Amino acid sequence: MNLLTAIVKSKRPSRIKDMPASVNSFLCRKGYSGITLFGRIFTNEQGIADSLNGKYSVMKNHEMIHLRQAQSTGNNWFVYYTLYGFFWLKGICLNRRRKNLAYYLNPFEMEAYLNEHDMHYLEQFEKGATGWRQLRKMSYPQRYRLMKRLGVM
Repeated sequence: MNLLTAIVKSKRPSRIKDMPASVNSFLCRKGYSGITLFGRIFTNEQGIADSLNGKYSVMKNHEMIHLRQAQSTGNNWFVYYTLYGFFWLKGICLNRRRKNLAYYLNPFEMEAYLNEHDMHYLEQFEKGATGWRQLRKMSYPQRYRLMKRLGVM
C-alpha cells in the first residue's frame, strides 16, 4: 500500500484500534525501524512488519502511543502532523549540527520513547492529559538532559 492510498483510506485516529504494518523502504529511511502514517506502520524490513502484525512489542507500543497522540490533537491526523512538523523544524533551527536531535527532542517522540517499555501506558492514557503537552513546555536543554539521562540518545 502506498502513502496516497493510506491517506485516502485513513480513518479518524479514534476509530483505529490496531495499526497494520507493511514494508515501504522509501517512507521508512535507513536508521529508523518504523514510521506511523495515517493509521498504518511502515517499516523497511518484512521481518519487522511480520512481527508487528503478529504480537505486541515495544516498537508496536511506541507507534500506538503516536496514535493516542493524534487522538489528543483534535482527533485529526493533519493537526498531529502539522504539530509534529512544527516541533521538528523548531528543533532543526536550534541545532543543525546534531543529525537526529530535532527528532529525539520532539515532544511526541519523547513521550513515545519514555513510555514505550510500559505496556500499560496506553491503558492509563487519558485524552487531553498526555505527556507530550508537558514535555513541550520544557526548554531544549532540559529535554536534552532528560533524554540523555534516560539513555534514549
